[in-house]
Amino acid sequence: MTSGAHGTDGVERRGLMFVLSSPSGAGKTTLSRLLMDRMSGLRMSVSATTRAKRPGEVDGKDYLFVDKPRFEAMVKGDELLEWATVFDNSYGTPRGPVEAALSAGQDVLFDIDWQGTQQLREKARADVVSVFILPPSAADLEKRLHSRAQDSDEVIRKRMSRASHEMSHWAEYDYIVINHDVDEAFAEVQSILKAERLKRERRTGLVGFVRGLQGQLQA
Repeated sequence: MTSGAHGTDGVERRGLMFVLSSPSGAGKTTLSRLLMDRMSGLRMSVSATTRAKRPGEVDGKDYLFVDKPRFEAMVKGDELLEWATVFDNSYGTPRGPVEAALSAGQDVLFDIDWQGTQQLREKARADVVSVFILPPSAADLEKRLHSRAQDSDEVIRKRMSRASHEMSHWAEYDYIVINHDVDEAFAEVQSILKAERLKRERRTGLVGFVRGLQGQLQA
């Protein structure tokens, strides 16, 4: 295993894949933005996609835009950690940049659904830490969806129905956070990430650090 960057205590560690999932409207996008703004050593996963680039989007920053033949080649070449096709457009996480980040001691944040999380676990279980965000109630979730003023009532009904299906996978996640209040939910998610960074198996520099201490004590 390649050693990574130094933590705040000077011990090298390997990065981790930090996954946030939730039904639409439960808050994972807001929490992801807060993590990116307030946590150092964290980068957002950039997905490859076959969909057309929208105004204002930057290739390589928002998405890696590729055509369908290239995407299919990435799938066949095992270049993607996870992928899915949604409404005739394919999305996937390129393996190379993520593995390079982990080896350098950087954490990679994923805003993906349960299917993508399942694929990540199959490919790299030891590197994945998954958090499922739940709303405090169905009424609260519906209120949040209406407050965004982005969808029709019919679309919101479909999102609510889909939310029930997505929630059925809650037990597959390492941690569950109930988003009563965004600041409290962020504090919980932040605490999870901080604790996972201290896991012994991720701190690749501990062996050398302890041996150094022992050498000092025996001198």
